Amino acid sequence: MTPGTSASNQRNAGSFDAFFEGWLVRQEHYLDELQSVQQRSHESQEDDLKDLITRVLSHYQQYLEEKSREAQRNIFLVFSQTWLSSFERASLWIGGFKPGFALKVVSNSVQDLSPEQSERIKRLVEETRVEERVLNEELARVQESMAAPPLIELARKRARRRMSVEMAGEEEAALDTLKKAVEEVVDGADLLRMTTAMKVVEILNPVQSVRGFLTILQGFIGFRKVSAGAKPVAGGLMT
Repeated sequence: MTPGTSASNQRNAGSFDAFFEGWLVRQEHYLDELQSVQQRSHESQEDDLKDLITRVLSHYQQYLEEKSREAQRNIFLVFSQTWLSSFERASLWIGGFKPGFALKVVSNSVQDLSPEQSERIKRLVEETRVEERVLNEELARVQESMAAPPLIELARKRARRRMSVEMAGEEEAALDTLKKAVEEVVDGADLLRMTTAMKVVEILNPVQSVRGFLTILQGFIGFRKVSAGAKPVAGGLMT
């Protein structure tokens, strides 16, 4: 790897860090908006609630798209995710949150599900569990086929080298093949994350969706603050 490539990777990582910081600020704003709407949900118009839900989904979609572009430049950075704390990185599932976790949060936070909604959520939980298992198996096959060490170890190895040490040609070629295969698995995991969220919105009514997303955002933000040694968000998953 040439010094020029190393410098480019470092600039790209810095660019994503800047994006992520701005994204977190906007996430806090959405949390405030969800809390405000939740407190006066009986006064809100259904179209206004739907608009907020759409904007929250778009906000997360923006993160996935930016992370995907980062993965195309350096797939291993998606597993090391230097913009997260070590505590957050340890909780990642294929580069992000586990869809089944979000479903569990929704099930616990939305208590007024109708029998039909409960049955649909139950089916979605089972379908998602199957998809998660398939992706886990695909990732394991990729690593086994390449006789590769755990991805997190590769990520740490490259981070320690700071992307500046010349790597042997054979190792670099093997990593290129590995990267392409891993990108497909990460893309599949991100697709599952997004489609699961959209299916939840289809099942819930707008008021329930606001409540579910509020709890999820409280959990994510609270988890981030706890991992940084700060006080968690009241009502979040960390309390």
